[in-house]
Amino acid sequence: MTKVLMVCLGNICRSPLAEGILKSKVNSNLVEVDSAGTSATHEGELPDPRSIEVAQKHRLDITDQRSRPFKKKDFDEFDYIYVMDQSNYTNVVNLASNESQINKVKLILNELLPEENQEVPDPYYGGDRGFENVYQMLDRACEKIVSKLG
Repeated sequence: MTKVLMVCLGNICRSPLAEGILKSKVNSNLVEVDSAGTSATHEGELPDPRSIEVAQKHRLDITDQRSRPFKKKDFDEFDYIYVMDQSNYTNVVNLASNESQINKVKLILNELLPEENQEVPDPYYGGDRGFENVYQMLDRACEKIVSKLG
């Protein structure tokens, strides 16, 4: 089974959406998807209500998710680790023990725009439209990931 981890800062806005979107596009018998945050600030909390709302608008239910912090053992448990921005990339890579672990970590939008290192903006302070914009970015990136996973 292929395992994919989505990572943002608090694991309440972007990575729960990415997890929900990718889960909706893959065969759950072949691909497992989870999400985490580089901060434990929201540990155990539901996704942001605006993330839940935008997911529901697109017929996805992410209310079974709870925020959790990224852990070093995630490097051993996941094949792909997709981060939302450069800060998350740095935070995750700094926990890596070797090159093999570092190579698992990718900026998610590089799936759409290779080597451009574009970031998924944090919609937390950006109003409701920001969540829809993030959803659309992640949806397109997840389509590319699905095609990579076969």
